[in-house]
Amino acid sequence: MQRIWMGIWAVILVALLTACSFPIGAPNRHLVERAIVLQLRQTQAALNQQLRLDVQPTDLEIRRVVIADQTPMTIEDLKAFRVRGTYNVTTKLPTRQITEQQNPFDVYLQRQKEGKTWHLARLQADDNGEPTWLTQRIE
Repeated sequence: MQRIWMGIWAVILVALLTACSFPIGAPNRHLVERAIVLQLRQTQAALNQQLRLDVQPTDLEIRRVVIADQTPMTIEDLKAFRVRGTYNVTTKLPTRQITEQQNPFDVYLQRQKEGKTWHLARLQADDNGEPTWLTQRIE
């Protein structure tokens, strides 16, 4: 009987340690997936514009998001997280599909004051070359 209780306590301890591995209030995997899609679409649009391509955004499907690290931080006086890990992406083209596995990602997510919405934050240089955060709401 004592062995059973020790086994139960071991399982509870492992569950508690696993639950505490990421900070309280950290973004969930679904939100991170949406942030990755938003960032990929922004990058694709910028490339299309730079290359002067008249191409519609491709259909992207993100799967198997593995969050390796979530580091709490502050962006413009609001709580934020730097989230890193890997994901799989399938790009659907008119004639075929391309799947890439274990792509690394590094996104910055800023929680808004009311705590209901999140923004994708990107550090970019302003007109004077000074770094500034640009944020966009994640739908």
